[in-house]
Amino acid sequence: MTDALSTLVARRNPRSFEEYDRALREVAQEFMLLGLWRGKFFEKAAFYGGTALRLLYGLDRFSEDLDFSLLRPDEGFRFDPYFDAIGRELAALGLDVELEHRDKDTSVESAFLKMNTRNALIVIGVPGSVSASAAPNRLIRVKFEADVDPPAGFGTEIRLLTEPSPIGVRAYTGPSMFASKFHALLARSWKNRVKGRDWYDLVFFVGRGIPMDLHYLQSRLETAGSWTSGAMTAKDACAMLHGKIEGLDIDAAREDVSRFVPVPSDLELWSKDFFHQITDRVTVSDAG
Repeated sequence: MTDALSTLVARRNPRSFEEYDRALREVAQEFMLLGLWRGKFFEKAAFYGGTALRLLYGLDRFSEDLDFSLLRPDEGFRFDPYFDAIGRELAALGLDVELEHRDKDTSVESAFLKMNTRNALIVIGVPGSVSASAAPNRLIRVKFEADVDPPAGFGTEIRLLTEPSPIGVRAYTGPSMFASKFHALLARSWKNRVKGRDWYDLVFFVGRGIPMDLHYLQSRLETAGSWTSGAMTAKDACAMLHGKIEGLDIDAAREDVSRFVPVPSDLELWSKDFFHQITDRVTVSDAG
C-alpha cells in the first residue's frame, strides 16, 4: 500500500522537508483514527481538540496530537489493547512504527507513536534533496491522550471522516468542543508559555458561528474548583475571558501558533482589542 501512502502525502502538496514531515504526521493521524475505529474505540470515547477541529470541522491550522475523552470515567483505561489495530493500519502502508504506553499518575492516559522520519520518506519516494534534510535517527512522534475522568455534561455526535477510508468518528459536538477550548483559555498553564493555538481556535469558533455549551463550561470549571457561584451566565463566562485577555502576551501568542498556520501574516491583526471584540461575539447554548 505504499502507493496509497504516496498519494495521501502528495495531496498535501509538500515541497520542503518540514512540509513532508507534517504531511506524514497527518497521514499517520488519520490511519491511527482508522485503527481505533476498527478496534471499537469510539464505542467508549469521543474525539476532541485541535486535530478533531482540523479533520472534522475544517480548521486550517495543523495540530500535533490526538485528544480523546472517555464517555464515562474509567481510571483503569489503557490504550494498549488498541495498539495492534493501530499498528496493522500503519504497517499496511509500509511504515515501521513503535507504539509506547506512557505511565502517568494523572487522570490522563497517554501513549505515543514513534516513526523514523528518514525511513518513512524513503517509503514514499520523496526527492533525495528532501530526504537528505532528515537526520538518520530523527523520529516523528504523535501523542494521543484520553481523559479517563472527564467532567460530565458534554455532548457527542458521529461525524464522517472520509480519508483514508470512510468511517464514523464519535466526537464532541461543536458547542461542547468550544466549551472545552473556552475552559482551556481560562485555565491552561502551559509551561509558563502562552498557547496561541487556543486563541487561534477561539477566532475559528466565533467565525464559524458555533455557540459555546455554557452548561458544559460550568461543569468543567466546577470540577476544577474555578467556579462556585451557582448558575453561570454568558456574561459571567465572557467577563472571565475579557479578564484573561488583559494579561495576554500577544507577541508570545503569535509566536506559538505561527508555524502551525498557512498564512502567519494574518496574525498581525491580533491585539487585545481584537480579542475583546471576538469575545463580544461569542454566542452560547445551554446544552451540546
